[in-house]
Amino acid sequence: MKPQHKFRLGLIINPLAGLGGSVALKGSDGVADEALARGAEPKAPLRAAQALAALQPFADKVEVYTASGELGERVASELGFATQVLYQADASPTTAADTKAAVNALAAASLDLLLFVGGDGTARDVYSVVDEQQVVLGVPAGVKIHSGVYAITPHAAGKVLQLLLNGELVSLMDADVMDIDEVAFRAGTVKARRFGEMRVPAEPRYIQAVKMGGREVDELVLADIAAEVIDNMEDELFIMGSGSTVAAIMEDLGLPNSLLGVDLVQDKQLVASDLTANELLTASKDQPTKLVITLIGGQGHILGRGNQQLSPALIRQIGKDNIIIVATKTKLKALEGRPLIVDSGDPELDAELCGYYRIVTGYRDYVMYRVANPDLAE
Repeated sequence: MKPQHKFRLGLIINPLAGLGGSVALKGSDGVADEALARGAEPKAPLRAAQALAALQPFADKVEVYTASGELGERVASELGFATQVLYQADASPTTAADTKAAVNALAAASLDLLLFVGGDGTARDVYSVVDEQQVVLGVPAGVKIHSGVYAITPHAAGKVLQLLLNGELVSLMDADVMDIDEVAFRAGTVKARRFGEMRVPAEPRYIQAVKMGGREVDELVLADIAAEVIDNMEDELFIMGSGSTVAAIMEDLGLPNSLLGVDLVQDKQLVASDLTANELLTASKDQPTKLVITLIGGQGHILGRGNQQLSPALIRQIGKDNIIIVATKTKLKALEGRPLIVDSGDPELDAELCGYYRIVTGYRDYVMYRVANPDLAE
């Protein structure tokens, strides 16, 4: 009997992806050492494991081709997959050159799909060397995820792989590889650039849309949203998330704002700016706290994209009922009925956060909208 073809899965993990998020560095490019010195812990291996866990029932049908150690070998082996190492890194920590070399080495295995774990910088590295016909899928682990080649969550990436292994018809599409200038990003300016396209499974339930560019221009709507939130600010501590909609609230309060960071406000006065995950956890301990956040236009994420300072521990400490979501109706309509998404890094918390929320869309103006990760709905 002819042996059955096993699914050839390539795996490349950027171990440094997302390091800067929780410690308020707004990225990892060129600042990994500083992030580690501030106490950041690598998240990419965990997020890789969350994606691969969906394949464990198919372990006898999958062969993983990967790179040594933290680049993929350790996670795949620990989960029990048959693993072949085709690239050996010379040193640790690894670099973008290792990612590119690993992609080239894995090409010899005639992969059915290349799964990579990282952020927009990792997507750029993969794009720069991968064959244009190779099907890829990104597992989000970076601080910034503008590219359309990523699943909405690690669990969603696993769902896509399950579809393929179940033999379901999965169409393919070419999705944008995007990245921003991290130096400008840390200074509060978003400069996104399109670098090209990679081929990904066309599963709109599980693959994220490319972010909408530009800032909100409807100043009257933003002013109304700001007025509504400010009118209801009492004695609690307010954690003010990132984004232009929240920035409009800070502007109306007459307070400086970390557009791409997280600030603390109490009694309508600035308490602290651009805090890390640990600083936020300590500051809000044992006192009533509310969290003001908005969504990323086009994607719908409210947690897990550019605001990793809002850790699972912090969200649990604050409580679901103390989350205030602000958004213009324009941004909500642009989702075309797709739900808001949470990707906190803790799948159990993500499931707990699902449900309907009252979104502040103006002065005394609200809409009910659901948080419902599609990958958790089955």
